[in-house]
Order: sequence, then structure tokens, then C-alpha cells
Amino acid sequence: MGAFRLVTCLILLLGLGGVAHAERRVALVIGNSAYKSAPLLSNPVNDATLVGGMFKKAGFDSVDVKLDVSAADMRRSLREFANRTRDADVAVIYYAGHGIELDGNNYLIPTDATLETDGDVLDETVALDRALFAVESAKQLRLVILDACRDNPFARTMKRTVASRAVGRGLAKIEPTSPNTMIAFAAKAGSTASDGDAKNSPFAAALVERLPTPGLDLRKAFGFVRDDVLKSTGYKQEPYVYGSLGGNDVPLVPAKPVTVGPQPNPQDAIRRDYELAMQIGTREVWTAFLAQYPDGFYASLANGQLSRVAAEEARAAAADKARQAEDEKARLATERAKKAEQDKAAAAARAAEDAKLAAEKAKQAEEAKATAAEQRRKEAEAAVAKALADKLAAEKALADKIASDKAAAELAAKQAAERKTQADGEQKIAAVAPTVSQPGMSAQETAKLLQSELRRVGCFAATADGDWSASSQRSLTLFNKYAGTKFDARLASFDALDAIKAKPGRVCPLVCDRGFKADGDACLKIACRSGYRVNDDNECEKVQEKKPVATRDESKARDEQRKQVESAPAKPQATGQMFCNGAGCRPVRSGCKLVPGGSGAASGDGKPRAMMEICG
Repeated sequence: MGAFRLVTCLILLLGLGGVAHAERRVALVIGNSAYKSAPLLSNPVNDATLVGGMFKKAGFDSVDVKLDVSAADMRRSLREFANRTRDADVAVIYYAGHGIELDGNNYLIPTDATLETDGDVLDETVALDRALFAVESAKQLRLVILDACRDNPFARTMKRTVASRAVGRGLAKIEPTSPNTMIAFAAKAGSTASDGDAKNSPFAAALVERLPTPGLDLRKAFGFVRDDVLKSTGYKQEPYVYGSLGGNDVPLVPAKPVTVGPQPNPQDAIRRDYELAMQIGTREVWTAFLAQYPDGFYASLANGQLSRVAAEEARAAAADKARQAEDEKARLATERAKKAEQDKAAAAARAAEDAKLAAEKAKQAEEAKATAAEQRRKEAEAAVAKALADKLAAEKALADKIASDKAAAELAAKQAAERKTQADGEQKIAAVAPTVSQPGMSAQETAKLLQSELRRVGCFAATADGDWSASSQRSLTLFNKYAGTKFDARLASFDALDAIKAKPGRVCPLVCDRGFKADGDACLKIACRSGYRVNDDNECEKVQEKKPVATRDESKARDEQRKQVESAPAKPQATGQMFCNGAGCRPVRSGCKLVPGGSGAASGDGKPRAMMEICG
């Protein structure tokens, strides 16, 4: 009995010693949901409201809850909270919202931040070091809780001004330098936290459940929070705590004091021990109670309680086995259903893949057909276009030739008329025609320059000799015709020279003689293939063979000659006598004779005679 009472007294003394004087505890709670440049976060405001209410129920002396604060409001709130922590024993800051890590440093993001570039982080956010500075004055415990490890949309859209600058996923690991300082992350450094599907995040719900437990050491409380979050998130999110505390327990809420009254008799002491064991209710406590009080009324009650505990443990073990069996059964059923679903999905995937391959093959076949049809269409269009182009080229060449021949004929006729009209007075005009020359240049030099320019533009064919004769005047007249000018052809003037110099190429058309055709600035002889000749239109035409037609006088003379030959006695023919005509020479045929007056013959000596062959 003495040992059990000693343990009880020690517990009471420790409890009384822990509350010998009241601790001053202050808290600042910030929740940001309505971001102006990012999608709305549903939980931070709810989480901040829930955690703030938890601090108030836990008996904190001062709890400030700030919702959807801008950068200026956040800095002002931290500054005011730093003033309140100077006389506080415990200072706690809870922040829920977006956070960001830049080059190994952590920053809290207010609702009015835009963060278009990485340089804006320093101007538009609040560094985590500022929050650590605000709790630094607390005497016993400095605690910063960050529920800010969410997937940050600013990091995805932010422009990097320096390529090597690192913008992390989640928050960076931090080691506080001040003693008795703890920093709790909703998720381990470098990972992100979940908002969850409920009104509050899994981290905030676990905090409210575990931290207010009276007398529970913070390290153990955050261990329970870690276990709760891991379990609720399917082991995807693991909270983490950085920093260290001393060897003594540091609860956020002190243990409630136990009042002990005077003990009038030993039964009262046994009763109190029984009641204390009743509050704990474990097998170990009842075993200790029976070891201390093996006999008596309360011993019987303790045995009954121990039996109840044993029955409860047996029931719990059986229930646990049943639950495990049900879980195993459900797991096996799930696995079978999952396997069936997987087989079904695999079959569907294979069917879809086969259909995809068939569709791709059909598409390729159709594309090949379309390509072949398109190729045939292009080839047909090209053939039609080529035939049309050849036809147009032939028509154009024919039209150009007809126009050129017509122009050449007209020019030849006009030149002939001009030569006829100017032939009589040519020498007279040449003698009296004046020449306009430039001061400092003779009339002959001016005429020679004008002749050279007329020759360049194709209007003058002779050599430039400075003699402004009738041929030179006709050349200037020809230039007036084709250039549309009206210079006096009798004068070799500088106005005409300037006008001709202004023409870059040929003005007068090239006129070629019969049997030649114009090719640029030269006349080329027209070459016809065998059996064709050049006609009067400078075109190749087929030679028509014409049979000679004898005139009436020639027929009459030939008849009279034949009669004379027939009436004359026949003369013997010399051996080797030959008959020659335009087709060549051959021996005289049998029964035929040569008479004078033929188209040609040759005797045996090879001398030509005017003979003709007459056959009887």
C-alpha cells in the first residue's frame, strides 16, 4: 500500500509543480484562401478558424485569427504579435495557405501576390524567418506550424530571370537556431500536402485532435499527428517537425491539477486507490492494485474488474480476429474483382489496340489511294497544261510569223515606194540639206554620231561615214515612224540624236531578204528539209513535180520531123550507139533509131549530138 500511495503522491506533486504559476500563452493564426492571381483554396480559411478556436478553448491568453490577408496586413500582424511575445512563455504561429521555396529559403504568400517572375518573391511575399523572429521573445516555447506545403500554382507560371535559380516543390528543410524552437510542416520538406475532401485538411484535423491534450508532450503529440495524417492520406503525406526541445515534457496545454483531501481512515485510501485504478482500467493497474491490496472488499472488486478486463481483452481479440478475417475476405474478394477487372480491361485494351491498328491500316490504304488518285490527277493536269501550252506556243509562233511577214512585206513595199519617190531628187536634197551641229563640233561629226545611233537601234544599215545622204534621211524617217517622233529627216540635229540615245534597244524592225529570217539583230538563212523549198512568203513548202506540157508549135514540129524520119530509108545503127537525156545515158533500144532534134545523145566517141530516139 505504501508503494502505490508513494507513486500517487509523486504524480500529484509533479502536477502541482507544473502549475505552480500560470503560463502566458499567445497565438497568431493566419489563413489565406482567396488568392487574386491563383485558384481559390477551399480549406485554409476553415483550417485557420478551427485551429484558432482550439487555441481559445485551450485557454490561451491571446489568440488573433487573420483571414485572407495581404502582404502589408501580414507584415503588420507579425510586427504586432512580436510585441505580445515579449512577456509570453509560449508563442505559437499557425499559417495555412500557399508557400514557396526559392534558393533554399521559404516564403509565405499573401493573397495579393502575383509572382510573375522569381524576383517578385522577395518583394511580394513574407519570409519564414520573419515569423521565427516574431516568436523569438517567448521564454519557454517557440512554435511555428506551417500548413503551406500545397501544390503551388505560382511556381508553374513564374518566369525565371536566372536559369540556375531553383524554385522547389513544397518547402525547404529548415533548422532553427534559437533554443526551444519547433517548426512543424504539414508535409516533409520537398513534398506537397493535400487539402483533403472534407471541410478541413487532414493536418489541421489531426492538430485539433492531438495538441489540446492536457499534459501531452509536444513531441509525442506531433508523433500522433504524423500517424493520423499518414493513415488518413493512405500514407501519401507525412508531416515533419524540425528543431529540438529539452529533456522535460513540454505540453501545449498543462495537465489539470488533482486535488487531494485528508484521509480519515485506511479504507478511504484504498477507495481512492481503487478509484484511481478505475480511471486507468488496465490489466497492469488492477494487477498492481491486487498486489497492494490482496484481501478485502476492494480486492474482490478489483478481481471482478480484472476479470472484466480479461473478458474485454478476449472479446477484443476475437473481434480483432473476426475483423482481420473480414478484411482478408474483403481483400481477397477485392483482389479477385480487381483481377477480373484487370483481365477485362486487358481484353478491352487488346481489342482497342487491334481496332486502332485496323483503323490505321485502313487509313493508310485510303491515304495511298488518295495519293495515287492525286498523282494521276496532277499528271493529267500536267499533260493537259503541256498540250495547251504547246498549242498556245504554236499559235503564238504562227501569229508572230504572220505578223512579222506582214510587217516585213509592208515595210518592203513602203521602202520601195519611198525609193521610187525620192530617187529623182536624192542628190539634190543631199547637196542642199543643212546639218544642225553643236558648237565646237562639225556637221560631219554630228551626222556621224547620228548615223551610229541609228545603226544601234536598227534603223541604219550602212557604215557611219558622216555623209547625211538620202539613205541616212530614210533611216531617220524610219525611226520617226516606229518611235512616234517627228524630227526633220533632212537635218542631222542634236534633238534627234538625244531622242535616239534615250532608246535602250532596237526600234526599227529587222528586214531580211527572201530566204532569210530575223533572229534578234541578225538575219539567218532559212534551211528547209529535203523535198521542200522556200516560197515567196519565206516559208518551207513541198516541191511539186510538174510534167512538161508541150506547146502546139512544138507538137506540130515534132510530128513533121517524125514523118520525115519515117519516110526516109532506115540506116544501120552503129554498134555502141548511146542515147542521152536529162536522166542519164543508155544504149539505144532494139528496134529504135536516133534522129536529129532530140534532147541529147552521145555517140560512140562520147561527143554530144542533138539527137532523139524514134522507135518503130
